[in-house]
Amino acid sequence: QFELVESGGGLVQPGGSLKLSCVTSALSLVSYAIAWFRQAPGKEREGVSCIILGNGNTYSSDSVKGRFTISKVNAENTVNLQMNSLKTTVTGVYYCAAKIHPWFWSTSSTSLLLNRTRYHDWGQGARVTVYT
Repeated sequence: QFELVESGGGLVQPGGSLKLSCVTSALSLVSYAIAWFRQAPGKEREGVSCIILGNGNTYSSDSVKGRFTISKVNAENTVNLQMNSLKTTVTGVYYCAAKIHPWFWSTSSTSLLLNRTRYHDWGQGARVTVYT
């Protein structure tokens, strides 16, 4: 079991940017994947972006492609989520999570990569509010 600690949430106006960070000891394990999830008020937790630690490949949901970027900084044991052109619809609590996923496993389905039931370690969440 790994500890994941999110930071960087806050208040921002539409069109603005925020960067979320997830510090985790799992970053040193090449057989894992780290993902960001969002839980909007009254809704289920949904996958946003994922990075396969073994090869650095990234995957994002269609709703955030071109606006959100997931990346890792090995020296800091950190996975970042850079969020640009923010909309009110992305308001929610953002969680980072880890699961076993060696680089040679299939990545043909982004929806499976971002399926929350496949992740076994979770952070405490960081709140992001996009307000007008």
